[in-house]
Amino acid sequence: MTEVGESRRVGGLTAGLCALALILAVATVVLDVANHGRVPPEAELDVGWSAVLSGLAQTLPGLLLLRRLPRHPVAWVLTLNGLLWIIDGFASSWAAYAIYISPQLPGASAAYWFYSRFGAVLLLGLPLLILLFPDGRLVQARLWRRLSIASLGLTALLPLLLVVVPIDVMIRYHGAALPPEVTRLTLDPFSIGLPYAVWEPVLRFAYAAVLVSLVVPFAVTVHRYRAAEAERRAQIRWLMWAALVDMFVLLIPLENPPAVPAILFGLAIALTSAAVVGAVTKHRLYAIDQLLPATFLYGVLALLVVGVDLAVFAVAGGVLGERDAALAAIAVVAVVYAPLRSRLWRAVRRLVRGSRDDPYATVATLAERLESAADPDEQLRAVARTLAEAFRLPYVRVEIGQRAVVEHGQETGPTIALPVGYRGEQVGRLVLCPGDGSRLSERDQRLLGDLARQAAAAARASELSSELQRGRSRLVAAREEERRRIRRDLHDSLGPTLGAVALRIETARNLARSAPDDADRMLDQATADVAAVLADVRQLVHDLRPPALDELGLVRAIEQQAERFRLAGLRVHVDAPPLGSLPAGVEVAAYRIASEALTNVARHAAASRCDIRLRVGAGPVLELSVTDDGIGIDEEVSAGVGMLSLRERAAELGGVCSVTSPVGGGTVVEVKLPLDAVPEVLHV
Repeated sequence: MTEVGESRRVGGLTAGLCALALILAVATVVLDVANHGRVPPEAELDVGWSAVLSGLAQTLPGLLLLRRLPRHPVAWVLTLNGLLWIIDGFASSWAAYAIYISPQLPGASAAYWFYSRFGAVLLLGLPLLILLFPDGRLVQARLWRRLSIASLGLTALLPLLLVVVPIDVMIRYHGAALPPEVTRLTLDPFSIGLPYAVWEPVLRFAYAAVLVSLVVPFAVTVHRYRAAEAERRAQIRWLMWAALVDMFVLLIPLENPPAVPAILFGLAIALTSAAVVGAVTKHRLYAIDQLLPATFLYGVLALLVVGVDLAVFAVAGGVLGERDAALAAIAVVAVVYAPLRSRLWRAVRRLVRGSRDDPYATVATLAERLESAADPDEQLRAVARTLAEAFRLPYVRVEIGQRAVVEHGQETGPTIALPVGYRGEQVGRLVLCPGDGSRLSERDQRLLGDLARQAAAAARASELSSELQRGRSRLVAAREEERRRIRRDLHDSLGPTLGAVALRIETARNLARSAPDDADRMLDQATADVAAVLADVRQLVHDLRPPALDELGLVRAIEQQAERFRLAGLRVHVDAPPLGSLPAGVEVAAYRIASEALTNVARHAAASRCDIRLRVGAGPVLELSVTDDGIGIDEEVSAGVGMLSLRERAAELGGVCSVTSPVGGGTVVEVKLPLDAVPEVLHV
């Protein structure tokens, strides 16, 4: 019931205020019609309808906002300030009517005093609205809060002074005498009788303070925007749009007829009020991102067109005459307008939305930067920078795996993460901070997808570069480790053994004449040592490269290995056509993989048959498969050293190795080794 009662009270209040505003507006228009042409300019009484129009432009949106948010300070400021404008316009029209049309009517003095003195309170509405926008509270930071209060105090100083300044001081200060019909009125109900020497500097300070105090609300708005989140920034941008419209309206030099500037000013205030209502109620906040550039574009075009008109009239008016000058102005504007509009539109859209509206230029820019990048990390930085510029993103991060590779800008709000894929494999992700709440249209998302593919290529290049560097490091380490092993074998095994053989032979020579039997024993031992050395050398050579590959070739070498297992009872069948010349690395890898697979079959598969198949496939690649009819491999069994060795040998040459267990039983080892991994070998 409380909410219902409050809603009814608010509804009655807004209806009453709306009726009051409309009654005063109609009365003002009627009075202006009656006063038309009968009020001298010296009376300094403007027509009231222009102020009423500006007041209605604030009051009606304020009442709409008040019905929805009855406790919001911005709604009350907008409504009351609009009512004050309407009352000010009515006071001006009533004072003119009561002074010059019907002098017997009461209220002439009060109306004139209100219009000329209290009407200065209108100056307080705009800065107060800006300082309370959009949440109805002053800024929280202590320094800015104090500045805001000081600014409001400076703005309120002039209205307060005008209430108590004597009329003769005002006449002297402004240097303009009032007509006798006005001076006869009672215009000093609250005046303070101080000398002019006191009032003059005080008034100068008060008038100057009004101009200075308008700077603080602007600075506070900038501070709010920089410290705000995305939604609050979108609200403030609506106020910025309204200020942009007002600026263009005030800059357009329209003087005749006089009603045109007043109407435009009222429309500008209406747009400002509508923008405030939309921002406070958060209605279609992000539509401002499309409205801002269009407003700026057409505002600049309007000013330029007016400027071209004035310039042509000034130059050609004295030569061609007024009619021909007008035609010349129209022709010049027609020629200049179209290309100027197109260029300005592109420039403004690029300024506000980035280069997303020109996808070709964006992709070309990215391609140029990727081409000039010196290393993969620089390529990723180019991707991040291009994305940030194209979509006006405050923050972009390109990640590879779990680590952040490059960052551009600073994170200012919620982020979205997009996967970066390359040939069906996710190689990283893009983390974007939209900023200001701007949303990506379907077209923007397509462009982002195209740029993400470029990012994927750059990310993949970075990852491959890292893998290549790691591979080079492993190759160097493996080479040095192999050299160390060979040196150790030569030093610890062959060296001492050959040294012992040399000593035995030398001893046998010394004993040959005196003890031939001992010499023979020494030579027998030397012969045995040499045989052991030869066995070690063969093993060393075999570890470097199986001799059977050079002596028999890959297929017959595998056949030789298969024969050993046949003697153990395993039926092994080798199916291989002539393979031609193969790279040495591929031959060693295929031989080792086949030997390891045969060993695994004999040890673990409990198989009776094993088929080995070799083919040269498209690519070109060497295809090797080892199939047995054993018990297979359980899915829960982890890969052992042998299986890992198969995969590592294939991966070293850029190949792939898969080990599967078909439904019917057995195990299948399939290997593909690229033959172009070693380009110096010609394949036939």
